[in-house]
Amino acid sequence: MNMDKPLRRVAIFALLLFFGLMAQVNYVQGSQAESLQNDDKNSRQYAEVFNNPRGQITAGGQVLAQSQETGKDNPKYGRTYKDGLIFSPATGFFNGGASKVEMAYNSLLGGKDKRITQQRWFDTFIGKPAEGANVELTINPRAQQVAYSRLKGSTSRRAGAAVIDIKTGAIVVLASFPSFDPNEVAPQQGLKGGRRLEQLENQPGVLKPLIDNAMSQTFPPGSSFKTVTAAIAMEQQNLSSGSVVPTGQLVLPESGRPLPNSHDTGNCAGSASLRGAFAESCNTTFGKMAMDMGIERLNQGASKFGFNKRLELEPDLFAAESDVPVSVRNAQTGETIQTGKDGTARSGIGQENVRATPLQMAMTAAAVADGGKIMHPYLVQKVRAKDQSELYSANPKEYSQAMKEGTAEQLEDMMRAVVTEGTAKNAAAFNIAGKTGTAEQGPGNPNARWFVGFSPMQKPRYAFAVVTEGSGSGGEAAVPVAGAIMQAVLR
Repeated sequence: MNMDKPLRRVAIFALLLFFGLMAQVNYVQGSQAESLQNDDKNSRQYAEVFNNPRGQITAGGQVLAQSQETGKDNPKYGRTYKDGLIFSPATGFFNGGASKVEMAYNSLLGGKDKRITQQRWFDTFIGKPAEGANVELTINPRAQQVAYSRLKGSTSRRAGAAVIDIKTGAIVVLASFPSFDPNEVAPQQGLKGGRRLEQLENQPGVLKPLIDNAMSQTFPPGSSFKTVTAAIAMEQQNLSSGSVVPTGQLVLPESGRPLPNSHDTGNCAGSASLRGAFAESCNTTFGKMAMDMGIERLNQGASKFGFNKRLELEPDLFAAESDVPVSVRNAQTGETIQTGKDGTARSGIGQENVRATPLQMAMTAAAVADGGKIMHPYLVQKVRAKDQSELYSANPKEYSQAMKEGTAEQLEDMMRAVVTEGTAKNAAAFNIAGKTGTAEQGPGNPNARWFVGFSPMQKPRYAFAVVTEGSGSGGEAAVPVAGAIMQAVLR
């Protein structure tokens, strides 16, 4: 009997040690699991990155990216992409490194995010890796397919398209040509995939398949930028769509050279209403507007639309910056050169050093179609764990109020006039309205041909922008592409 008490003490002490050990292991493997896995000194993270399945990327009920067993020890899981050339501007690639949504939601797709590891702490405790979550995109798969096909058929060089829901900011189309197939650089390709990725990254010339032409590449927007110039001038110079404006010859003050119109007849013959000058795209009108306001105010006004700043769509996923520069730096001499009066006039018509992505120009059209308001663009609608519990859901929010509601309503009518009586009469059959643009890109380079607008023509729901490089005008080349895309979206 005398031994019972010491034995009980030892047993209780051992039990306490056991529970203490359990608590410590639970803390290390549960609470600290993510930080330990991601620690730079943990070499296992690099060896195991391909040995657990990633979540799926879906859109419109279609699986666009998923993990599949390879039958090998390493990589145990590969990554396969449906129609990779079509959807890679949104999905990106994964091969240890990543891009686009694969990069922005890497921790959730890979099952390492705290929202997964803390919820599945017991799996972590027993050594079972947490399964990656599934990411649902805002992309309309059918419209994306049509966009890629029509962009590819429009040029042998570069083209891009973006469509956004004006009420939410959801990106419905983000298409690019040329593009790349992420299956070619996926984990199962091994060294071959690494070499292919290096080849794509170092491809000479302007054709860069890894850099999509919808949100990651900028082009001179040409006359499609007159939408921005008009909006600023209407509010700063107290103009309306019915105001009579000069449309005849404009001699640039510094060079003494005229800024030409595409034609000197009709509304561009001397004077017209602002609505008429916009419909027929009289360069002189908008060049003079820009000179009258000055480059600083043109720059500041454009910033309300999203120019001159980086746009973050998803965590650490940024669009290329669209710019209306006040000055530029000479790459050879390092000298900073201010934009003069001639350059300001050319900036007002989307030339000189003005650059924009199709996504930025779609945002511009969205402001026109929604009372001056721009919603913040986004690509991911929802993220769900394997048990279907919701880990993330997009929360639409306003990006900016680019102009007054009354100004937007007048510009909306002016964009309809472009189709009914101006430079895009061929758009009438597609139930779209907008502004054409044809930007010169220097000797030996093709034009950047644009159509930027909204659909349907009445009570618009979507804003779009299409750019395609080649000879001819935006009305000829970009309007049919935009029309086909928007028909697919509205269907």
